[in-house]
Amino acid sequence: MKTRLTFLGTGTSQGVPIIGCSCPVCSSADPRDKRLRSSVLVERGGITLCVDCGPDFRQQMLRAGVRHLDAILLTHNHKDHTGGLDEVRSFNLLERKPMNIFCEEYVENSMRKEYSYAFAEPRYPGSPEWKVNRIDGSHNFLVHSNQAEPTLVWESGKGYHSEPSNAVESIPPLEVIPLQGWHHKEKMLSVLGFRFGDVAYLTDMNNIEEETFEKLRGVKAVTINCVKRSAHFSHFSLPEALAFFERVGAEQSYITHISHMLPGHRDFDAELPEGVHPAYDGLTIEI
Repeated sequence: MKTRLTFLGTGTSQGVPIIGCSCPVCSSADPRDKRLRSSVLVERGGITLCVDCGPDFRQQMLRAGVRHLDAILLTHNHKDHTGGLDEVRSFNLLERKPMNIFCEEYVENSMRKEYSYAFAEPRYPGSPEWKVNRIDGSHNFLVHSNQAEPTLVWESGKGYHSEPSNAVESIPPLEVIPLQGWHHKEKMLSVLGFRFGDVAYLTDMNNIEEETFEKLRGVKAVTINCVKRSAHFSHFSLPEALAFFERVGAEQSYITHISHMLPGHRDFDAELPEGVHPAYDGLTIEI
């Protein structure tokens, strides 16, 4: 079974170009240097999901022509990874299904504060319909097709009510392996990466558990974050990212969460070791 992964966004928290910046990277005419906030679309075994839902989510869905999502997996609670969750309303209307959200407990708690209206009772009409599933870095979990989820029925001025679905779940669930990391060397913020078959996606880390490297054994394609060449308090430096790739030993390695402090795509790609590439928005790999 193959995994198809599409990079929806490969930029850092401010994206590229950055507002008001005229540096060579931000001024570049190369479309590969236009970077939305980091996110990927994953398709495997009939399941389609998105990892992270940042403030560019709407634009990413439109640009990629996405009309179906079974679930959204959140790596952590920072706004550049959760700022588009209200846009899930479009999928609620389109598919008439609640959106399954997979995240750690602290991420759910952040959602309840930032999107309090979506959890309030009675629910404000038209609020996003989410089904939150708690996960952690220690246990694999299953993502099911949304076929058998309750059907959302809209009542004008009242919002949705749910009716049982008559559909039979014909698509096998997808097993996902969480990959524990930390968004600070002192382990101040937990971040989860995810492995889907032979493809692993990790971002916003600079401290990775030893057991995570065991879970990465045999992976054929892997992604990690890097925002600049030198040390950073919460992201990998370029030497650290390259050391990570060397240890994992995947056939294909990709850098994401790229800032304007790194070279433009063409120059950056030319300097990297064989098998290592900067990802760019719209890049698709299938393994």
